[in-house]
Amino acid sequence: MKKLAAAALLLLTAPLAAQTVARPSLPGWMAGTWMMEDGANWSDEVWTDPRGGIMLGVSRSGFGPELQFWEVAQIRVKPDGRISLFAQPQGKAASEFPMVLISEESIEFANPAHDYPQRIRYWRQGRLLMAEISLMDGSRPQRWNYRPVVPPKDEVE
Repeated sequence: MKKLAAAALLLLTAPLAAQTVARPSLPGWMAGTWMMEDGANWSDEVWTDPRGGIMLGVSRSGFGPELQFWEVAQIRVKPDGRISLFAQPQGKAASEFPMVLISEESIEFANPAHDYPQRIRYWRQGRLLMAEISLMDGSRPQRWNYRPVVPPKDEVE
């Protein structure tokens, strides 16, 4: 029993540098150009591949020929290793939404102190990129079902 206790104590006091903790990676499955159309309503979203600890995003939506909303965003690894989404709607100051959940094909960010949205979720459903914003309790949801934009075959090498 003394040997077991000594081994446990040794593991607990091992240098932190020797212990590896798996950190979540950026959601590369979001990268690409995405679009949604529903009658005259439309929305586009573009995300870069993860590189240098950051993904850059831009979105816009409108009705017919009119632009109604645009936003730039970042999903980045902060110096402490945590991941956050920084959303900057229509040139306003960026708001931070720390990551709260991640899996192979979904990611969720939340900021309960923000007015709206408080929760931002992305997930893959087959070929589609799904996005949803809401309050923390899931109320007032807005959802987008984006399909990938594929360039014409003559542009693909």
